[in-house]
Amino acid sequence: MTRDPIRSSIRSLEANGIGLVAGMALGDPDLIPLWFGESDLVTPAFIRDAAKKALDDGKTFYSGSRGIMPLRLAVKDYHKRTCGVDLDVERISLPGAATLAVVTALQILCDTGDNVVIVSPIWPSIFQAAQMVGAEVRFARLDDDWRSATPRWSLDLEKIFSQCDARTKAIFINSPGNPTGWIMQPDQQRAVLDFARKRGIAIISDEVYGTLVYDGREHAPSFLEVAEPDDNLFVINSFSKAWAMTGWRVGWLVHPKRIADQIGVMTIANNTGPTSFAQFGAIAALSPEGDAFRHEMRERCRAGREVVQKFVDGQNRIRWIRPEGAFYGFLHMDGLTDSLKFAQDLVRKARVGVAPGSAFSTDGPGAHDSFVRICFAQDAEKLSEGLSRIEKALASL
Repeated sequence: MTRDPIRSSIRSLEANGIGLVAGMALGDPDLIPLWFGESDLVTPAFIRDAAKKALDDGKTFYSGSRGIMPLRLAVKDYHKRTCGVDLDVERISLPGAATLAVVTALQILCDTGDNVVIVSPIWPSIFQAAQMVGAEVRFARLDDDWRSATPRWSLDLEKIFSQCDARTKAIFINSPGNPTGWIMQPDQQRAVLDFARKRGIAIISDEVYGTLVYDGREHAPSFLEVAEPDDNLFVINSFSKAWAMTGWRVGWLVHPKRIADQIGVMTIANNTGPTSFAQFGAIAALSPEGDAFRHEMRERCRAGREVVQKFVDGQNRIRWIRPEGAFYGFLHMDGLTDSLKFAQDLVRKARVGVAPGSAFSTDGPGAHDSFVRICFAQDAEKLSEGLSRIEKALASL
């Protein structure tokens, strides 16, 4: 038998549960899709118009590999007004989609055989990206305290620290979190940063839901607020969520300044650079008009959260921990033991799409298999109907 040249880390990749479910009925007009992390709002007209104008103006050639300077400056200004952080523009790169920013950060840090400690549950593309670059994935699972007076997700930092060893290159944290809506507070960020500094470990902080918070703050606590410019910190952000731009595939990476040139080389090799005319839409998104839309999106999500809360309050087999941020309901269902099969049955029989909880980690058999995730950044009437269909389907279990 001839040698198989395909890397073992690639041969072991499997389609995640979200994709398996969505592939059954993607685009079906009779199905209520709550499976993906996107609103049902179309990208606002002022953003689309800016991209159209760029097309009409002939902005169809290669741009700089790290993004055009007006957009990088707009990102710099965004961080200053939302987080109060004044970044050096040389720390800002736009490699393409935020997912590519995740892959780029992992490529920078990981050799085959290294490991990445990831706070879970988490969007499956994160740990799959780590596997793609040849890293071992280790999970530090959030605790779900249902019994406290105010149930909340919490993180025992010792779960992170105990997973780290000489081969640990990065700690990956998503806050506000997908799928839980958990938010990491500054005291824990400082503790993780101090631990990572002492051991030469990088932090990758996924902050794509940073402004989708419901406690009156403009932005969730950011690692950028507690870190020094030369720390080994990589912050991921995206236009997809707060500006309803999922299909645009534009995101950014904040990184140490000392590797700016190398990131430019990597971006050329990976993607040549972000789409030229899409960057002009992104500049419009970061304008005052874009801030207004971002606030509108947050209020839409807040209203959706209340729809789900009212629904959960009326159930005896469904509960959740009310999310502090992002736009997901991670619903626990008593008696559910196979979330993938249940989600597939929902598509076939109830015509509603959800993400199976088992997709959000591979942290042991049955991890999160009693959960499904829904996106509540939706029209309230459609969201209510989708929840009603889930309730009826659950009754048959």
